[in-house]
Amino acid sequence: MEGVLRPVSVIGGALVITLIVGWIADQVVRRIGERRPETPLWSLLRRCRLPLQVVLCSALLRGSYRSAKLTEEHEELVGHVLTLVLIGACAWLAVRIAVAIVEASYTRYEASAHDPARVRRVRTQVTLIQRVVTAVVCVVAGAAMLLTFPAMKTVGTSLLASAGLIGIVAGVAAQSTLGNLFAGLQIAFGDVVRIGDTVVVEGEWGRVEEITLTYLVVTTWDERRITMPVSYFTGRPFENWSRNNPRMTGTVFFHLDHSTPVDLMREHLHDVLKSTLEWDQRAWSLVVTDTTPSTIQVRALVTAKDADDIWALRCVVREHMIEWLRREHPYALPRLNTAAAPGLEDAPDRRQTPPTAGDVGPGPGAV
Repeated sequence: MEGVLRPVSVIGGALVITLIVGWIADQVVRRIGERRPETPLWSLLRRCRLPLQVVLCSALLRGSYRSAKLTEEHEELVGHVLTLVLIGACAWLAVRIAVAIVEASYTRYEASAHDPARVRRVRTQVTLIQRVVTAVVCVVAGAAMLLTFPAMKTVGTSLLASAGLIGIVAGVAAQSTLGNLFAGLQIAFGDVVRIGDTVVVEGEWGRVEEITLTYLVVTTWDERRITMPVSYFTGRPFENWSRNNPRMTGTVFFHLDHSTPVDLMREHLHDVLKSTLEWDQRAWSLVVTDTTPSTIQVRALVTAKDADDIWALRCVVREHMIEWLRREHPYALPRLNTAAAPGLEDAPDRRQTPPTAGDVGPGPGAV
């Protein structure tokens, strides 16, 4: 009976202490967050409650499992498992704390910043920094777990000796992956493209949704996701419509008849823009840019604060102007001549009368 009660009492005591300490820590962090609502760090630290409890419980069990009086074989196995759990829990807690600190710093910066482009830049850097920190912590935790196995300690010297050769082989084999990794760091700190930027890649218009160390996700206007390697944005040209300023200028072209009242059309365009929320009131114009034997080309120029608004504004201008022309000036719309060609009998008389002597003038022998 004693062989059963000892393990149960050890595990039960560790669980009770873990729950009590976790609850106390959560209440303390919550009250501090309520007193300092301007600091988002404390509310983010409440996410660390579960990993903190796992760390505390595994540490208590790791320090007291010998009191359970297990057999030597089971005691060694349990101790090794608890060590692995403790290392993994510490890595989990470290990642949660790092993410909370970085997120809190970004939230405070976003609340005080007034430049949307700079906010997107910082957001991109913060995201990639979180991923780098997570990757480093996971690698260190994995290495620490491997070193707890006796077999790994014995081959440690040989691994260090062959590290140079392994590094060369790995570099050649993972050349593409390493290229994307360095490209991701270049994007993060080189301000090439940021989360939230409006870009055009391979003829597709979309918005950057996610940036990792190896790939980038662009969400198109029709909600498709295009996943591309980050090296694409460091080795090829692409359009970034919101890199420094999201404001845009758009054009709408009309092909109309020569009789179009351009002055009235210009006045109506201004009236349409003044009643449209998408127009940012920076600039507008309407001019005749080209002419052909049958039509003229009229260009309407408008401005908006970003790519979404410029697209909507162009559609509104095109719709209202065509409707106004159809209703008020239908003669201005382009027309196709479908009448039959005149016959020979309807053609004008082009026969020439014979010239008179006075019309011919003196001959070459005249003096």
